[in-house]
Amino acid sequence: MKTSKEKRDFPVVCVGGSAGGLDAYIRLLRNLPSDMGVAIVIVNHLRTVATMLHEILPQHTSMPVELITEKLDIKPNHVFIIPGQCDLHILDGEFRLKPISKPRGWPDVITVFLRSLTEHWDGKLVAVIVSGYDGDGSDALCGIRDAGGVIIAQKLDTAAQPDMPASAIASGCVDFVLSPENIAKQIVLIAHESE
Repeated sequence: MKTSKEKRDFPVVCVGGSAGGLDAYIRLLRNLPSDMGVAIVIVNHLRTVATMLHEILPQHTSMPVELITEKLDIKPNHVFIIPGQCDLHILDGEFRLKPISKPRGWPDVITVFLRSLTEHWDGKLVAVIVSGYDGDGSDALCGIRDAGGVIIAQKLDTAAQPDMPASAIASGCVDFVLSPENIAKQIVLIAHESE
């Protein structure tokens, strides 16, 4: 049986996106090695349709891609996808799913998950905000920074919908503004620093 420490000492990269996010996820994953010891959690906010990312993204990475289920262990060298209509939390090294807390208006599932990470994860945190409408995630970024994490926003001219990365940049807590390919390079550097 693994101890809590063994499960919780590797970096978690939360990639938050929405409209236009698929292009960013593909460009990011194509440039990430499969053995860097980091868990990638894609929090794509969808309100009315089921996600298909767990079927699309395995074509673009050699890491296992899993749709998150209740109490699924968070593991390095995996890509995890939030299911639709859920808020995502983390507790004791496991994912926890709850009914979406904001069913109307713009979702805040990225903000909810980032706040859960700052409270319940001991390893390095990386928040990446890519293409999407509105500003989901931006309210939690300064908390990630205060917890010693790194915040990266997608470069606006590389995003199909720049609202979310622009909102992240406006928070004043973003460390890097990069294209998806360069976000991948930065994640690799962070992974090496965490070894």
